[in-house]
Amino acid sequence: MVSIFITAFIVGGLICVVGQLLFDVAKLTPAHTLCILVVAGSVLDGVGLYEPFIDFAGAGATIPITSFGNALTHGAMAEAEKHGLIGVMTGMFEVTSSGISSAILFGFIASVIFKSKGKV
Repeated sequence: MVSIFITAFIVGGLICVVGQLLFDVAKLTPAHTLCILVVAGSVLDGVGLYEPFIDFAGAGATIPITSFGNALTHGAMAEAEKHGLIGVMTGMFEVTSSGISSAILFGFIASVIFKSKGKV
């Protein structure tokens, strides 16, 4: 059981290292880095490599932002098989709606509770 935690920690850490290298070495903005990692997860799922990656790394592959791209593609492809072209749009939102809704809700709650300092 300890090896599962260690594997998840190392793999998740390596994904974070890739993101940090994109910041530091490539001098990309956070928005560019976010997009690259989401698209990488999406492409890996599209070619069938992200599910085996999840089987190997567990939470190390499902927690980082690359998993969001995986979820978008996975949902779109599953619903496209059932409902055709309209399933592509509905599938993406069906799978990711709870995460997106939670981010919006908790972001709003945090903004109400804490006073924003903003830039001076």
